[in-house]
Amino acid sequence: MMKLLVFGLVGLAIFLLDLYVFGAFRLLFWESSPGVRRLAYGLYWSLSALTILLFLVYNLTNIRQQLPQLGQWVQVWMVIYIISKLFGGFFMLLDDIWRMFLWIWRRFVIHVSPAEPLPAQDTPAGTGISRSEFLAKTAVAATVLPLVGMSAGIISGAHDYRVRRRSVVLPNLPRAFDGIRIAQLSDIHSGSFFNKTAVAGGVDMLMAEKPDLIFFTGDLVNNVASEVKEYVPIFGKMKAPLGMYSTLGNHDYGEYVQWPSDQARRRNVQDLMESHKTMGFDLLMNENRIIRSGGEQLAILGVENWGTGRWPKYGRLAQAHAGTEQAPVKLLLSHDPTHWDGQIRPLFPDIDLTFSGHTHGFQFGVEIGSFRWSPAQWMYKQWADLYKEGNQYLYVNRGYGYLGYPGRIGILPEITIIELRSA
Repeated sequence: MMKLLVFGLVGLAIFLLDLYVFGAFRLLFWESSPGVRRLAYGLYWSLSALTILLFLVYNLTNIRQQLPQLGQWVQVWMVIYIISKLFGGFFMLLDDIWRMFLWIWRRFVIHVSPAEPLPAQDTPAGTGISRSEFLAKTAVAATVLPLVGMSAGIISGAHDYRVRRRSVVLPNLPRAFDGIRIAQLSDIHSGSFFNKTAVAGGVDMLMAEKPDLIFFTGDLVNNVASEVKEYVPIFGKMKAPLGMYSTLGNHDYGEYVQWPSDQARRRNVQDLMESHKTMGFDLLMNENRIIRSGGEQLAILGVENWGTGRWPKYGRLAQAHAGTEQAPVKLLLSHDPTHWDGQIRPLFPDIDLTFSGHTHGFQFGVEIGSFRWSPAQWMYKQWADLYKEGNQYLYVNRGYGYLGYPGRIGILPEITIIELRSA
């Protein structure tokens, strides 16, 4: 009963928000013909009713369990719809605050009777449009733009894979490995995918680069190992002459869902590890591998998830590092980029290049030339691309998949190609 009451109140809040924004929508069509007005208003309230109905069905039935993919889309639509209305409501609120200010000014400061018309300054000279009308139309635009933009981010941005090539000079790199090309994927989040053909196309793009090594830096799934099952054949097509190496991310431990027992959770992790193996990855669990070529060697280290703050700290870098002391160059796979400042740089200055992911670049931002901005930078010091401190490098992959919002705006999914040079 309490659950019904709570979600009923939330549904009512959505309706009231719609009613509030409708004031701007109505003004936009005020001078249209009665037929156009009826059509526009009918579409507006039909969409509102459908959204509230979806919200109640999603939260008061077991659709999430029976049809998880459909449930995900319902959730996404709710987020897009509410964000759009909040944007519009913000400009409506500005208009109402202005009206309240005028009313207080006229009533209590200059003592004008409420029956008298508003001051002329409410219609700026020469504009032909009142301030209220301007804000109302702005509110409609502010409602529509997020709706269109976020929809476009799903349709065109979610699988718009970009190959990003970087060259890293490591003075100690053995000649045998000079020019080696490493492909990196991160944050696949297979449970979020909705276009298998596009996902396979991204794998083809990676293989067209003919990498010598392939790294995957964690978050294969959102929550459970079964999510990746139908994508194992796709990612299993990846091959590299010097091998494929991977590690786990915070989502791979199944800690964001409830399990009947800890044994069930551990079994889920084992199933996930088996999927890595089936796809051809050598999963590094606080371990290292020495690869050799032409009598020379290079160390590849991989740790379990380790992040500052609230993130899991399963990584054991000292354990992974043990036995690599003689390797002239060390490459590390660590899912969370906060590990770099948290442990790697201060404690292990001989780790030359770290590969990370985790941030997704927030799946939203702007990248134009060398200019780069995203809300991710408010949370992470290193959130996308290549960083250098002293003689150590960090590359943060923007992610191959997506989580929550099934799209990307500005920060597109990434296939990284790192070429190592000795000079």
